[in-house]
Amino acid sequence: MEPELFQKLAISLGLGLLVGLQREYKESKLAGIRTFPLITLLGSVAALLSSEFGGWIVAAGFIGMAGMIMIANLILRKPETTEIGLTTEVAMLLMYALGAYVMAGDGTIAVALGATVAMLLHLKGTLHRFVSRIGEKDIKAIMQFAVISLVILPVLPDQTYGPYDVLNPRNIWLMVVLIVGIGLLGYFAYKLFGEKAGSILGGILGGIISSTATTVTYARRTKSGSDVTMLAALVIFIASTVALVRVLIEMAVVAPATMPQVAPPFAVLFLLMLLVAVIAYFFKRNEEEKMPEQSNPAQLRTALVFGSIYAVVILATAAARDYLGSKGMYLVAFISGLTDVDAITLSTARLMNTGGIVPDNGWRIILVATLSNLVFKAALAGFLGSRSLFGRVAVMFSLVVAGGLLLLWLWPEDLVLFQEMLGGGKAQEK
Repeated sequence: MEPELFQKLAISLGLGLLVGLQREYKESKLAGIRTFPLITLLGSVAALLSSEFGGWIVAAGFIGMAGMIMIANLILRKPETTEIGLTTEVAMLLMYALGAYVMAGDGTIAVALGATVAMLLHLKGTLHRFVSRIGEKDIKAIMQFAVISLVILPVLPDQTYGPYDVLNPRNIWLMVVLIVGIGLLGYFAYKLFGEKAGSILGGILGGIISSTATTVTYARRTKSGSDVTMLAALVIFIASTVALVRVLIEMAVVAPATMPQVAPPFAVLFLLMLLVAVIAYFFKRNEEEKMPEQSNPAQLRTALVFGSIYAVVILATAAARDYLGSKGMYLVAFISGLTDVDAITLSTARLMNTGGIVPDNGWRIILVATLSNLVFKAALAGFLGSRSLFGRVAVMFSLVVAGGLLLLWLWPEDLVLFQEMLGGGKAQEK
């Protein structure tokens, strides 16, 4: 019961922060980014108390809030009034309710809520500075993510449809929320550092937001004739290295129980990429350039495109298993990885989590898609960038692809299936 209660309180806090952010940005004089969370928490605590003392507690809290709002609006009508706020007043009401809840409810919950109130009051300057630094575009990104995660996701049916009975709208959209959320974190990290981001940080942020978009952007810059070829190659490679970490995070979220089996080979590949990146960094000389403007990853169109790709990959994977056995999944992984590693990673991780495929085969399928994506990005760099950029990217990515192929062949346990796909012998389906 306690974890569920904490989850509900966290939702209450999050909704208050969301609305408070929007009101703070619009410079509301009544309530902002701190007051709205306090109001929602007050309502939650009043509801908790009502189970012990009766529903009048909720009604009394509502009447108290309505009274404070009326008084505040009356004060605002006076021309000499320069500032009005309800934070302290709401905090007083909330602490009164928490005091009552300590006696009637769970002390752990009360302590956690009291600490949250103190934190919101203490972070006044930090929260106000945060709101003052973001723009209309950033508010739009947050609200779009709220629509994707809080409006669309809950109303989708949680049952399977279509051929092979594998298309679950809620599960598909949940993966959309995960990918958009990761991209949004990278986007706000970019907004925090912006033009101050150097080549290393630029590559890291680019990998979190989109390594393919980063490849396209930096490749085009080398066409202009500016001497940033090695810098562009380094940023592209770092972004691809971070994309590998992103793959690991996605597997950990969707199939955490398989991580002891699937993480080690990816960790080895990551160390290889890290070594190549360090060597490339010393050839960068002192080239430095501002990080290009990043697009909002929470756009509804982007979410719909990824959701469609993910659904197609799930369906193709099921069909490949039906017609070609486990070998067919490698073909799907290679084709899917050319444009999007996330979709095949999430679909394969879901199969590993439900037992539809063993982890020893699952991580190999995801690795094939990862290597395929590196080949695709190298081709992009060659098509959109200079010859010099393609040469550098090709060398770095070739080292990684060679290392990945060695992992596929030499990593112990259950290598037979992948060898059969390449004509190396017969394998037993697991």
